[in-house]
Amino acid sequence: MQQMNRRILRLAIPNIISNITIPILGMVDTAIAGRLESGTSAIGAIGMGTAIFNMIYWLCGFLRMGTSGVTAQAYGARDLRECTGILVRSMSVAVSLAVLLLIFQGPIGRLSFTIMAGSGEVHRMAVDYFRARIWAAPASISLFAIHGWFIGMQNSRTPMTVSIISNVVNVVFSWLFAFRFDMGIAGVAWGTVVAQYTGVAVSWIFWGVYYGRLRRYVSLKDSIRLKSMTRFFHINKDIFLRTLCLVVAYTFFTAASSRFGDTVLATNTLLMQLFTLFSYMSDGFAYAAESLAGRYIGAGNRRLLRDAIRKLFVWSLVIAVAYVLVYLVGWRGILSIFNPDANVLAMARHYIWWVIAIPLVGCVPFLVDGILLGATNTKVLRNTVAISMAGYFVLYYSTVGTVGNNAVWLAFVGFIALRGILLMIATHNLNADRLMSGKL
Repeated sequence: MQQMNRRILRLAIPNIISNITIPILGMVDTAIAGRLESGTSAIGAIGMGTAIFNMIYWLCGFLRMGTSGVTAQAYGARDLRECTGILVRSMSVAVSLAVLLLIFQGPIGRLSFTIMAGSGEVHRMAVDYFRARIWAAPASISLFAIHGWFIGMQNSRTPMTVSIISNVVNVVFSWLFAFRFDMGIAGVAWGTVVAQYTGVAVSWIFWGVYYGRLRRYVSLKDSIRLKSMTRFFHINKDIFLRTLCLVVAYTFFTAASSRFGDTVLATNTLLMQLFTLFSYMSDGFAYAAESLAGRYIGAGNRRLLRDAIRKLFVWSLVIAVAYVLVYLVGWRGILSIFNPDANVLAMARHYIWWVIAIPLVGCVPFLVDGILLGATNTKVLRNTVAISMAGYFVLYYSTVGTVGNNAVWLAFVGFIALRGILLMIATHNLNADRLMSGKL
């Protein structure tokens, strides 16, 4: 009993620390932007720019999720050759995607800004941010692949260390570029670029230290054979479609917020930082679920899979309750770190209850996501998120005319809650025997 809790925490705590550093990267950008002369406009621009890159990187996020699940199963089966082959396949796809992103950055940027609305100043600053940060794409996508592989290998400490180093670099260079070199919001983006490439370099150094012995299994020719790549893309196809639905939902949130003016956009952007803090904390246990579910399914151990699921659920609920309590007491202090504007804080007071509700409705879908990714049972993820997204738009368009910005939050929270309900139904309340057999 205690041994399983130790295994969960040994994976979850480094993942939590690592994941918290991800929103910290965006939060540092937001905090620096809030102290530029343009103030609220700069925060709105960061919100738009971040939404666009979330859209891009979440679409590429299947690399991390698909890599971790299949790697964990290969690890559980003690197949080191296949573990190495998965890394080569994942990195090959990452490099290809990065090249395409850089080639088509112009059309991608124009399409993205067509979706978004905002004042002329916000739009101009967001374009400057986009044009600089796009050059981090090769590094950011590569980090998805190698960190997913580390997690599948039951190693969450290395991604944590890399993330901490990257974020320290981000803080230093974003501040220097924005203020010392007077580059403004573009400087914030260039700081992120430097940080991401630093992360890639450090990741490969750690790989050489811990897994250098696996070099003998590296074979590009064998790893990208048609059969191997077909299986890789078959697993990741559903993850990509699932992620696409999430990207549409999150991007629509920002786009809908921007239609209520710059102050509402800035307020919702700040409040979403609180959601992001919870989501990455909760994802720490979801990543642990990926690692453990994949490992025990690969090893064919039903008893340990069942035990892991029960204890993971308890931990996720504890985290959710803790976040509710923290947000009830300290939301104003947290938001004021990013922007002390009295108007923004006064407006946030009207919508904070939506954010406080999110941990309670979000703990289930985040955890079940991780379990199903570890089981590589991705069709359920695809189907449930598609249905939930439909409910999201129905909720928004049926209420926006009467409740205004509350409709944005109602639809978003309803989307998360519906995902949790549908996932529990589809997995027969996380039945371990069905997960092991793949018959959901």
